[in-house]
Amino acid sequence: MYPILLFLHSVVRWLVVISLFIAIYKGFRGWRKNLPFTKTDNSARHIAATFSHIQLTIGYLLYFNSPFIAYFRSNFSEAMKQFDLMFFGIIHITLMTISIILITIGSSLAERQETNPAKFRTMTIFYLIALILIFIAIPWPFSPLSARPYLRTF
Repeated sequence: MYPILLFLHSVVRWLVVISLFIAIYKGFRGWRKNLPFTKTDNSARHIAATFSHIQLTIGYLLYFNSPFIAYFRSNFSEAMKQFDLMFFGIIHITLMTISIILITIGSSLAERQETNPAKFRTMTIFYLIALILIFIAIPWPFSPLSARPYLRTF
């Protein structure tokens, strides 16, 4: 089960990043050009939030089934001295959870705004802050925090 979760987490990451980019682009464009908030814009908002929630669920399943994290929890003092363990044990999960909370709040608030510019502005700001946190917390191959491949395979 663990390798399947790793693979799914790696694949869904790209769905989250792409859907957030699309929603942010639509939000920024609609906000700046004072466009109407269409069904397509609402779908972009909703799809980005949905993929984010799916990713968080897979991430939590992975976190609580990971031998890496099991070692981190059972050897906390020693693990805190190893940055790779500390990154996944605390930093990654904390930043990703905060990001998804921001996406959820932004999605909910945008949906409830009265005016089109307010909907676009709310979605853009919350999603952009979340995307920045996600980019910090993703273990990119070039990351100084913790490096992993762009796509995990079995």
